[in-house]
Parts: sequence; structure tokens; C-alpha cells
Amino acid sequence: MDFYELVERALEGLPPELAELLDNVAIVVDDWPDLSSPLVTGGESDTLYGLYEGVPLTERGSGYYGMLPDRITIFRGPLERDFWQKELEEQIRITVVHEVAHHFGFDEDRLEELGWG
Repeated sequence: MDFYELVERALEGLPPELAELLDNVAIVVDDWPDLSSPLVTGGESDTLYGLYEGVPLTERGSGYYGMLPDRITIFRGPLERDFWQKELEEQIRITVVHEVAHHFGFDEDRLEELGWG
């Protein structure tokens, strides 16, 4: 199955009540993270599979309107490099859920607690 189809399948697997709240969010696939990203540290355990850029729903106030869409990027290169085909779909799902959770205001510590770190 094509990488893009796996990302789409992961999005379709989100609970409908959460998927409905993904308003004004662009979800894209990119080959590799930009090396200038502060999140790319070069450590083996710090591989960047996805990135959420935007203002989480929990931080939006009454003046939040007319903004560009939030952006969730799923990085194909690191995922395909680090996971066999049979593991890839599950890891893409985990990555998509992880980044969507950031959109809903979950930080890294809370995601670790929930097993989505």
C-alpha cells in the first residue's frame, strides 16, 4: 500500500467526534524534516516522524480567527527507514494520533503517560 494511503487510512481511523474537530488543519506528507528545525537534535531516540505546527485548540481565545491553517506533517523518510512494511502502518497511525493530540492541546509528557509518546 502507498504511504499516502496509509496516512489517509490512519486519519479515517480517528473517532468521528475527533475528526470533526480537525477544522482548519492541513495534513501533509513530506520526505524529511528540515534539518534547521529545533526539534531535529540528531539523537537516535529523537527521530522526528511527525510535526504539529499551529495553535492548539486549548490555547485559542476569542480573538482567534482569520488564521492560516494549523499544519500536521508526517515524514515519510524516517518512518520508511525505521520500520518494516508490516510495522509501518501501525507506526504511521501512532504518529498521526500523536500529532492530532498536539492539536487538541496534549503535551509530550501527557502523551508519554497515555502511551502515545
